[in-house]
Amino acid sequence: MSVPDYMQCAEDHQTVLVVVQPVGMVPEDHFFRIYKRIISVNQVSIRDSQRLLYIRYRHHYPPENNDWGDFQTHRKVVGLIAVTTCSSAKEWPQTFDRFHGQREVFGATLYDSRLLVFGLQGEIAEQSRTDVAFYPSFDRCEDVEKRVEDFVESIFIVLESKRLDRATDKSGDKIPLLCVPFEKKDFVGLDTDSRHYKKRCQGRMRKHVGDLCLQAGMLQDALVHYHMAVELLRSVNDFLWLGAALEGLCSASVIYHYPGGTAGKSSGRKPSISQAADAGKRHRPGALTTNGISADTSSEIGRTKNCLSPEDIIEKYKEAISYYGKYKNAGVIELEACVKAVRVLAIQKRAMEASEFLQNAVYINLGQLSEEEKIQRYSILSELYELIGFHRKSAFFKRVAAMQCVAPTISEPGWRACYKLLLETLPGYSLSLDPKDFCKGTHRGWAAVQMRLLHELVYASRRMGNPGLSVRHLSFLLQTMLDFLSDQGQSPPLLQEHKAVHTQAHSQLSVSQLLGSIPVKEFSMACNCTLCHIAASPFGFAEKIFGEFLSWDLQGPLSQLPLKPSQTVTIAVDIRTLEAILHFKYSGGLGQMQGYYRELLLGVHVDVEPSVFFTRVSALPATSTRQCHLLLDVFNSTEHELTVSARNNQDVVLHASECQRMAIQVDKLDVDSLPEPDEETLRFASPRQLEEERQQVQGYQVNSKLGITWRFPLTRCHPSLRRKGEASVEGVLNQLVLEHLQLAPLQWDVLVNGKACDCDMVADCRVGDTVPLEVKLTNRSKNAVGPFALTVVLFQDYQNGVHNYDLQDAVTFIGSNTFHIDTVNPAENRICVGALLFLYTGDFYLNIKFQDDSCSRELPLAWFCLPNVHIKALDPGY
Repeated sequence: MSVPDYMQCAEDHQTVLVVVQPVGMVPEDHFFRIYKRIISVNQVSIRDSQRLLYIRYRHHYPPENNDWGDFQTHRKVVGLIAVTTCSSAKEWPQTFDRFHGQREVFGATLYDSRLLVFGLQGEIAEQSRTDVAFYPSFDRCEDVEKRVEDFVESIFIVLESKRLDRATDKSGDKIPLLCVPFEKKDFVGLDTDSRHYKKRCQGRMRKHVGDLCLQAGMLQDALVHYHMAVELLRSVNDFLWLGAALEGLCSASVIYHYPGGTAGKSSGRKPSISQAADAGKRHRPGALTTNGISADTSSEIGRTKNCLSPEDIIEKYKEAISYYGKYKNAGVIELEACVKAVRVLAIQKRAMEASEFLQNAVYINLGQLSEEEKIQRYSILSELYELIGFHRKSAFFKRVAAMQCVAPTISEPGWRACYKLLLETLPGYSLSLDPKDFCKGTHRGWAAVQMRLLHELVYASRRMGNPGLSVRHLSFLLQTMLDFLSDQGQSPPLLQEHKAVHTQAHSQLSVSQLLGSIPVKEFSMACNCTLCHIAASPFGFAEKIFGEFLSWDLQGPLSQLPLKPSQTVTIAVDIRTLEAILHFKYSGGLGQMQGYYRELLLGVHVDVEPSVFFTRVSALPATSTRQCHLLLDVFNSTEHELTVSARNNQDVVLHASECQRMAIQVDKLDVDSLPEPDEETLRFASPRQLEEERQQVQGYQVNSKLGITWRFPLTRCHPSLRRKGEASVEGVLNQLVLEHLQLAPLQWDVLVNGKACDCDMVADCRVGDTVPLEVKLTNRSKNAVGPFALTVVLFQDYQNGVHNYDLQDAVTFIGSNTFHIDTVNPAENRICVGALLFLYTGDFYLNIKFQDDSCSRELPLAWFCLPNVHIKALDPGY
């Protein structure tokens, strides 16, 4: 299954799936007019049974998704409604054959089908048939809804029959094994008589019966079957189907707790099945109604006995998703489960937990998606983040969707759709296009991101053929963001990528070359110059515009007034040229005295070099407490293959427009050794400015440790291109990553047999020898810490998830295995000394646990980061 349904919600497990499709040449507007009427029948009260049947309609459904119908029955197409036109009796046989062919597409799973024929009159149309309904025209079809209700009731009868057959299956040990498509080849040749195999069959069938009960309105029966399935499947480690049983349990519990639904469709749903059963006449257990269909007899039992609590629902969702994650072919199932959990958490007002599920959904790999599917995925992620109140994150993903509309792989980029989506992101970035909303000194939001968004609006509006709108956006940018377009160092950087690209302009331009001949030899000129750099990236990102406001007070002859570039502008996108527009106003002599001036607009083209840039940066712990792994997603924005290198790291070869992840092991920073701001800076800078400066210093130190460079192969690039360059991560290291890169204020060292145990080093010793153990604490913080209690626990790892702590006969402590550390002042250290005696050979591990005995404060867990200690006890004669 490769096509996810991003609109899935937990209550969809309760529905039966009906596909509505046109057959032959049906006008699109007429089809969707009938389709709208059909889908209005989304729940039907089954006569004399006090049960509701919920229907989910689709006008397009991938046949491969139907193959997962045994895994989750709400994915199975059980009904087909075909809409067609037929104008004469001569066309009728061919029309019905088409309908028959359409049925065969879903024939293996269909319970029933209907054909709605429009335009045919006469003898054929007067026939009374259950599978075909004839209407004179699309305007004369008053009983469409009634026909659909009858069709749904026929589906219910088949569903109920299957549920009863499965629930009362007398086949004993010969229960068939239900499979998903990719599993079938794995079960060829298995021993079908083994107890393990039979339990697997029973567990999967129980889960399947639970699905049928849920669809048939037997909520409590479904909960019972799901619980039994969970126990059976867990006992045989059938993780994929165990995840499905847990998700079914979650869905049934959600339906019970939230009868209004979780997808914002409260107006279209009635109370839950169990509540609907209460409203009418009670039935005794096992009773049959007049039409032979039993009511939900389980409503007589305590309703909440098997139902999960709202908190347990989320825990079971997490467990189910973790099981799905074990199977690469279950990516769609995993993604949809994340979306369902997010909708439930949104109802529960638990936004932070919902964001964790969404973060997981972002990184689920679904293989090669089309551009349209990518746009849909990012748009839905944006809507879900908006649902939980993460407005800025919502705007980010909507912005990504906008960029995807104009990806280079799209033959006809949708600039209008891109522009529309970009406009929808404005509220998420606290940005308004009304200049009145920009008050002096009360700026809201991140100016750097807002400027970038405005740049993208400028470019998108120009590319969609509206230059006037583009100019308005550009003037709005200059009018509202003037304070943030000052000299570098006072304004936020436009891009957070590294500075691997720089402009190459003329080293010197004279004023006479720029202004031409002026009929005065000397004049006093005050020039206010606006320089706009315009560039397009390979992603179709909007133009990157950077404004520099320069002022000169120039005196002297025109051949003696040089104009040099004020600075190097750095960006990190693959751009062939930068366009600069120089705007000059100048005057002199009598004209200046009378208020006259001349105005000149001069365009300048500047070449840039290709580059790489980092799209994502994160950090992970390393095996050493003094190091960590820096994870960098590196993107090659050029049209050539290049190689990225770093110190003590393997080279990464990137093809054109390719992104790969680099993992670089880097020494952690000793923050105390970094230079502090001078007294003048401390006196006048705000706390925010000081923090930004500290981050810059830390970023510089980290970058110097990495030594990242890029180079082109000599035979792969044009001679005019620069063949190598440096790459910097200074602009992308956020505060969270920098915290991971800092040495903990408490530094712990563990020595076994006199050897420091850090990294992946294994300490060797001999059985029967005394093995000294030292634990040293160095307090690098500015405050006293302690007292602490340390407990050393030895265990063996069987490398299968099992740890053995019962080692009384294999190893003994000489003295106590618990140490006490009193108060440790800043810059001081304490050493705890003990000894071990190993009685048998083997591999052993030390787990040193801590207890902070101070009642006045709690220190962060990150301060108690000890190295893993691996000890190998060898034979004495080794």
